Amino acid sequence: MDEKELRESLVYWGRKIIEKKLVVGAGGNISARYKDTMLISPSGLGFDELEPNDYISVNLETGKTISDGRPSSEVVMHWFCYLGRPDINAVVHTHPPLTIGVIAGGGKIEPMFPDFVAYLGSLGYIDYVTPCTAELARAVQSQIKDKNGVLMLGHGALTVGQNLKEAFQRTELIEESARILIAAKQFGEPRILSIKECEEIRNLDAEKYRMELIKKGNNR
Repeated sequence: MDEKELRESLVYWGRKIIEKKLVVGAGGNISARYKDTMLISPSGLGFDELEPNDYISVNLETGKTISDGRPSSEVVMHWFCYLGRPDINAVVHTHPPLTIGVIAGGGKIEPMFPDFVAYLGSLGYIDYVTPCTAELARAVQSQIKDKNGVLMLGHGALTVGQNLKEAFQRTELIEESARILIAAKQFGEPRILSIKECEEIRNLDAEKYRMELIKKGNNR
């Protein structure tokens, strides 16, 4: 995928985030790795306002902006994710309302169904840290090194992936899990999948095949 195609993909998935109501207004930010840079959403604009050339180029070695415009205020958080995870090519940060509500109430989102296990594994959790700070970036980096999603108390969710599609679907899956958790609690205590059950799911040929399709496919 060349830079033009990647910029178009950022616009596509940014608008998907709006469509799925994972942010409101100018909330959230997304980025994608391109060679030795990342392309990240700019500060102060909603995803539905952005065009391909609005995404800002940042040098991944120095963290310095190398194109016109002001990058998202969470640029350091994205940068630290790429530094800590050379295997990822996309970062998605959103404010999914049900997820924020669950963690604000002291809840945790755990595996209750197979897709959670296959696509996410386990989630990292961070107590409240002031947004847009190096402290938050370091906290996220420490959690994301061996996880694909992190939940931030009083803030939102961050997911990573080998492409934007994978990172987006992981965010969507977290919010769906929060919805299921809330529904389950209306009837009793949710049943969480055991370690053995999770391992059996991960070893299913069907799940391995689906994951390979996501990783091999393009960002759209």
